[in-house]
Amino acid sequence: MTSPLSDDARSLLIEEGDRLSRRLAQQLHAPLECQDRITLYGRSLALNLVQALLPTIEQITWRMEKPLSAHVISDLRGRAVVQTVTFDGERHRDLPTDDLIEAALFERGRLHPKIREELLGALHGSEHAATRALVACLRSRPVLDATQRYLQGLLRT
Repeated sequence: MTSPLSDDARSLLIEEGDRLSRRLAQQLHAPLECQDRITLYGRSLALNLVQALLPTIEQITWRMEKPLSAHVISDLRGRAVVQTVTFDGERHRDLPTDDLIEAALFERGRLHPKIREELLGALHGSEHAATRALVACLRSRPVLDATQRYLQGLLRT
């Protein structure tokens, strides 16, 4: 099963989260005093989305008797990629995390309305409200649908 993220993998996902937070700041029209919170949102969403995907890939493929191991690596651009490998060590498929984030949180380049609503509601609330909003985003229909599409694409190959 998936081991905890390596320091390199965590750094790659934090970079993805920083890129996401810049987009969130633009789309939520966040004031400067909210930038630290937006950075936290971007990093949390990127890290948690991918960390939830890794064991899911392994559990589903194991049950289908096509076991794959999933890891976060760097691609040629220095971006985070979820790499799947057979237990024989053969490389199966690479899933760019920026594509997953785009598919899960955005719709035609704009934040999905449900995601936008959750994040805007938490922007000026308490830390507890922010935590609830992040969990709600990760459990939202757009995120679950995007994850399901990624898993189905992975299983087709």
